Amino acid sequence: MPRPDGPVYSIVVAAGDGTRFGGRKQLAVLGGRTIVSLAVEVVAGLSDGVVVVVPPDMADRPRLLDELGLVGLRAEVFTTAGRATRAGSVRAGLDRVPPSCRHVLVHDAARPLASAELAASVLGALAEGARAVVPGLPLTDTVKRVRDGAVVGTLERSELVAVQTPQGFSAPLLRRAHAGEPEATDDAGLVEALGEQVVVVPGEPWNLKVTSPDDLELASHWSARRQGRVGSTP
Repeated sequence: MPRPDGPVYSIVVAAGDGTRFGGRKQLAVLGGRTIVSLAVEVVAGLSDGVVVVVPPDMADRPRLLDELGLVGLRAEVFTTAGRATRAGSVRAGLDRVPPSCRHVLVHDAARPLASAELAASVLGALAEGARAVVPGLPLTDTVKRVRDGAVVGTLERSELVAVQTPQGFSAPLLRRAHAGEPEATDDAGLVEALGEQVVVVPGEPWNLKVTSPDDLELASHWSARRQGRVGSTP
């Protein structure tokens, strides 16, 4: 898989308080490791540096890297304090990315099962000339638009994908997309708002987002299945 020219940095967003999870899910343990350490490992081997954005009250802990299980990974790892929103936390991470950086991967700590191959696929699309890349999976369910409890329309499923992370960007484009501190649920949405094209590469069905304790249980099943310890599909 080709790699883009110049330095690549990754931002792993791990600053949430996990309200729906019932606690800080980035510290939850999956297969004996914190899910944030698993998410960082996805991008560490492909990055010149990784910025992990953590809750502000954790940022100054002297042994934070040990606490999060981030010692000994294949890239230099930095931590920085997050902000009130996801987009704000990405901007906090961008502030730690050096100006020489050419490309940035942005990954959610809540997606611990993404593979390094998926991250390499995103970087490969950047190497081939894309400026913004997201992994996506085709939807299998029919999706309807609802207003006030009633259906007002059915969306064309063939044109829809469920978007995942890691997402990859030209660093100057990502900085421009965040100028003015706009808000969106993902960075690709900010790039789209500039009128820039976002390329989609195939996502992974096991790359689920851990939002609730049930999601962590499902992630544990997927993790065991991928390591050959169970034979059934969740």
